[in-house]
Amino acid sequence: MNIEKNRNEDAMKLLLSDLKKRREKILVGGGKKSIDKQHEKNKWTPRERIDYLIDAGTEFLEIGSFAGYGMYEEQGGCPAGGTVAGIGFVSGRQCVILANDQTVKAGAWFPITGKKNLRMQEIAMENHLPVIYLVDSAGVFLPMQDEIFPDKEHFGRIFRNNARMSAMGITQIAAVMGPCVAGGAYLPIMSDETLMVEGNGSIFLAGPYLVKAAIGEDIDAETLGGAETHNALSGIADYKFPTEKECLDHIKKIMSKLADSQQAGFNRTQPKASKKAPEEIYSILAENNSKPYDMRELITALVDDSEFEEFKAEYGKTILCGYARIEGWAVGIVANQRLIVKSKRGEMQMGGVIYNDSADKAARFIMNCNQKKIPLVFLQDVTGFMVGSRSEHAGIIKDGAKLVNAVANSVVPKITIIVGNSYGAGNYAMCGKAYDPRFIYAWPTAKIAVMGGDQAAKTLMQIQVASMKAKGEEITPEQEKQVLQSIKQKYDEQTTPYYAASRLWVDEIIDPLQTRRVIATGIEAANHNPEMPVFKTGVIQT
Repeated sequence: MNIEKNRNEDAMKLLLSDLKKRREKILVGGGKKSIDKQHEKNKWTPRERIDYLIDAGTEFLEIGSFAGYGMYEEQGGCPAGGTVAGIGFVSGRQCVILANDQTVKAGAWFPITGKKNLRMQEIAMENHLPVIYLVDSAGVFLPMQDEIFPDKEHFGRIFRNNARMSAMGITQIAAVMGPCVAGGAYLPIMSDETLMVEGNGSIFLAGPYLVKAAIGEDIDAETLGGAETHNALSGIADYKFPTEKECLDHIKKIMSKLADSQQAGFNRTQPKASKKAPEEIYSILAENNSKPYDMRELITALVDDSEFEEFKAEYGKTILCGYARIEGWAVGIVANQRLIVKSKRGEMQMGGVIYNDSADKAARFIMNCNQKKIPLVFLQDVTGFMVGSRSEHAGIIKDGAKLVNAVANSVVPKITIIVGNSYGAGNYAMCGKAYDPRFIYAWPTAKIAVMGGDQAAKTLMQIQVASMKAKGEEITPEQEKQVLQSIKQKYDEQTTPYYAASRLWVDEIIDPLQTRRVIATGIEAANHNPEMPVFKTGVIQT
């Protein structure tokens, strides 16, 4: 057993090494030359700004660092979606921070940049967190303007959200540290307070070149919309500072004076470590998640004092439900069980598959957590719902719908961790992105798709071969094998956590050792929003 666990740990550490290498490339943004140019202008990079802004001794929980990863290669790439964003503490207040990365295409907005900024605003609104914008952007990336400008979830939605957050009483502070052009000029002005850095910060609907082209006026950027102009003449800005450091220091002062927020009142006690050594969590999943494992092992490695109070332990065994604490916070856990187990009737049940009884149990448990106002944690390693005549005749669709209904209508915060497989309707039932988890993270072992690569490739190949034969074309076994491999390779590339994170189907890919921290940070954020609707499930077939 120890040999097997050692193999598992080695496989996980290889995945983490790969994760680290990929992330290191992202952290340099547009590259060293672009960073040097920033420094020559007495400007910091976005991560340098954030490092200085957050409280000493605290960590910044970055979200969306893989946004845009592997996308826009023809345009030169867009590391982190051209925006560094996440959750941190400033003057003791937990808040959302968004910082344009001027080293990436002058901070221009790609389609994924807009999606990432909207996601961060969604996090702020759902959790009633103050927002700090560190603005340094040339505006929309014009070659792709049709994919970022006009639609409901595009660039303009950000300013709509500015207005909505203001009406909700959510503090928004904008520090203009570089260009703020065209439609983007509305963001700082729709924030509560606007700070500008002299010499570098500028706000205008049209820059000097466009002004010249439009009305023939010759004017420089500083006179048109610099810090002096907007503080002394237009009244658009509220403060100006000679350096970025002084600007960021003033943000800290503003944050230090915010009133204490009301809280939801989620239960928390003194945090306790798991009884297991932290790195034991690396040894649970086999390489490529190829073997069954006991999800209880994983849960007890995550929760305080390794204490898990299981709900209906003898019923619906392919989903584990129960109460625990994570960093002191009370949580309800819903997790797929990967062991092959016996049902109450003595039937063998495949691990990772949702059966009628497990769907029924999980739905009931989610209702209980809503009744008690206990946040939910979903641990996904699911291959989908059970298929076949026995399940269909027993009403698997009905029981699955009951679970989906409970997840969709749940009003307590939901945090999802994709540990392994996340396939088909199982992704939905276990609170995938479409079901509004407050936060959703993936381990490097995660796979997200409508079905597994082998099954999908065989299905697609059968369709392709049938189509060729219908046209009178012959296909040899060798050609058939090549087609299968080609389909599987492409499909497997689309199931990786990197593919998902680049498109923001998950908020971040995390080291399993970060799991306790991200869950606790998420619940702490959610606790800032005292407004919780009454839980209603709607129509459910029994």
